[in-house]
Amino acid sequence: MSVLVAIPARYASTRFPGKPLVPLKGLSGRSMTLIERSWRAARSVTGVDRVVVATDDDRIREAAQAFGAEVVMTSTECANGTERCAEAHEALGGGFEIVVNLQGDAPLTPPWFVEGLIDGLRGAPEAEIATPVLRCDGATLNSLLADRREGRVGGTTAVFGTDHSALYFSKEVIPYRAAAYEDADATPVFHHVGVYAYRPDALAAYPTWPTGPLETLEGLEQLRFLENGRKVLCVEVQARGRQFWELNNPEDVPRIEAMMAEMGLE
Repeated sequence: MSVLVAIPARYASTRFPGKPLVPLKGLSGRSMTLIERSWRAARSVTGVDRVVVATDDDRIREAAQAFGAEVVMTSTECANGTERCAEAHEALGGGFEIVVNLQGDAPLTPPWFVEGLIDGLRGAPEAEIATPVLRCDGATLNSLLADRREGRVGGTTAVFGTDHSALYFSKEVIPYRAAAYEDADATPVFHHVGVYAYRPDALAAYPTWPTGPLETLEGLEQLRFLENGRKVLCVEVQARGRQFWELNNPEDVPRIEAMMAEMGLE
C-alpha cells in the first residue's frame, strides 16, 4: 500500500507563533529548526513512498526547501493539520492508499511509532484513521499533571476500549487516578502521540464535516472523527528507551533539548 507522509506546518500558532522555525540544539550543540527535525524524523520511517511539508507560509516554504524538503503549498483556510493534509493529498493528485500526518511539533517521534501505526491501520480494515498511544510512566504523567497545574497544555491523553477503538481524547489528564506514581512506575494513562494515518476517503471527507462542540472545546482535530461516528484506532507503541514530548509551548524547548542530549541525539 503506497504511503504519503505529510508534515503540516503553520506559522501562526496561537500558543507559539513561528514554532516550526524555532531552533533546537542536539547533543553536540548543533541547531536545526523544528520543521527540519520533524522532516528528518519522517524520512527515517521505512516503507514510505513520499514525504512532503504542507504549509501556507512562505517563510516555512523557504526554510524547508533550503534543507531539501518537498513542499506543497496549502490555503490559509485550513483549520488544522488534518485539513491541511487533505488539501496536500488532493494537490498531489491523490492516489496514495495511506496518508500519514506527522505533525510538525513532534521531532522526537521515533520511526517505529509511525511504522507500527501504518501496520495497525493495514490490519484493521474497519478503521478509517489510526493514531499511536504510549503508556505513560510516572515521570511523564507527573510532567503532564505539573503542566496542567501551571495552566499549560503539556500533551493530550487518550482512553480507548478493549478493541482499541478510541473513546475520547483530552488535553486534561484522563482517566481519573486516585494513586500517586513514582517516576519509573507504569500508569493507566496513555499519552496520545500526535501522528495520524488516514484512509484517503475518510481524509477527503473530513473537511466537509461540521466542527462539533467537543473539537471546539478541546481544540483536538481527531475529535471530529469521533463526533461523526467514525472509528479511530489507537495503536499502542513502545518507547524502547526513547523519551517522547511534543513542542507545544516555548517552555518545551529546553525540555526537548535536554531529552535529545540525554538520548544522544544530534
